[in-house]
Amino acid sequence: MSLSPEHPFKDSNQSSHRSAITVVGGSAAGFFAAYLLAREGRAVDIFEQSPKLDAAERTLIVTRRMKDLLGEAGSASIVNEVRKFELYTDGRAASVNLACPDLIIERAKLIQSLGEQAQRAGAQLHLGRNFRTLRPHGGRLTLEFQNAAKNEIEKRIADTVIAADGSSSSVAKAAGWLQPPAAPLIQAIVPLPKDMPPDTVRVWFVPDDTPYFYWLIPESSERGALGLIGESGSEARRHLEAFLEKRRLNPIAFQGARIPIYNRWVPIEKEFDGARVFLVGDAAAQVKVSTVGGIVTGLRGALGVAQRILNRGSSKELRRLRRELDLHLLVRRALHDFHQQDYSQLVDSLNSPAKRSLGQFSRDDALKLLWRVCLNQPRLVLMGLRGLLTGSRRFYTQNP
Repeated sequence: MSLSPEHPFKDSNQSSHRSAITVVGGSAAGFFAAYLLAREGRAVDIFEQSPKLDAAERTLIVTRRMKDLLGEAGSASIVNEVRKFELYTDGRAASVNLACPDLIIERAKLIQSLGEQAQRAGAQLHLGRNFRTLRPHGGRLTLEFQNAAKNEIEKRIADTVIAADGSSSSVAKAAGWLQPPAAPLIQAIVPLPKDMPPDTVRVWFVPDDTPYFYWLIPESSERGALGLIGESGSEARRHLEAFLEKRRLNPIAFQGARIPIYNRWVPIEKEFDGARVFLVGDAAAQVKVSTVGGIVTGLRGALGVAQRILNRGSSKELRRLRRELDLHLLVRRALHDFHQQDYSQLVDSLNSPAKRSLGQFSRDDALKLLWRVCLNQPRLVLMGLRGLLTGSRRFYTQNP
């Protein structure tokens, strides 16, 4: 998506080659971290490899927590709201009404809005810079970028570097982090079925195709995004095409990405002779592995890193985020080896109090959600324990 003339980004070429804080990657988490630091008066430079900020379009669903974090900067990306989930498995169905609607957003619009916000706060954006390497030198960090327009190497010096360049982060690799495991996400933009309200999300559990689920997210009253998380790209595409044919849905376009899989907390900071490198968002695998959603958790990771920089090491948000991600990991381990009959039992077990709890608490409040659901339906505790015993080995084998 190209930027509109009304809101252009400025490609800054400063004569100074010394920057206190360098953010590598024009991602949502990277721009949010840059904004939080720049508004506190820190000198922040953002380096993005694309010659223009044209992030790939992708329809996503998030909780209201995104709007709480971002305010108006997040509102520009909202294309729809949903108030109901319909869950399907093996001929069974259950519906959950949300007390507070979820938001359907367009990723490219979100990144554009956050980039504008960061620049208004004083951060400088440098486009067409491809990160090459990072080296500690004299208590600071020297970074090298390939300037695509000039076909030359640029060097920058920073006290602090924030890696926001995705799950296959080149900065993280250069600084000595291991790359997290990742899984393919693929979805098709399709005409919305005539029997589907535009305020409803549909979810299908088909464990023979994916240990996660299929989803159909309405981005408007006319179109929606139908997709899944797979274990390999070719297999995921094959399953998606078969599912589309079964549902008699004709794809208008396809969207895809590699999503990092959280299998343990990734330390988000390394020190090099007094200089520091931080990870945010997908580079730190800050993804709710139960649903493989990473926008809100990535933004929270950016907030935590900003707090750590500004407060000289302290961040309550990072501690809370770690607990939340570990809880989602526990849920994923319990579900990862579920068979069709297990999902059928799960849907059958959702009595009215359990469904009310699912609708009242969002997946970004996992502890409250699980506590209330299990309190209302103790049978789910036994199912989860059984899933943990059988599913953990498979999950860690696939995501070492």
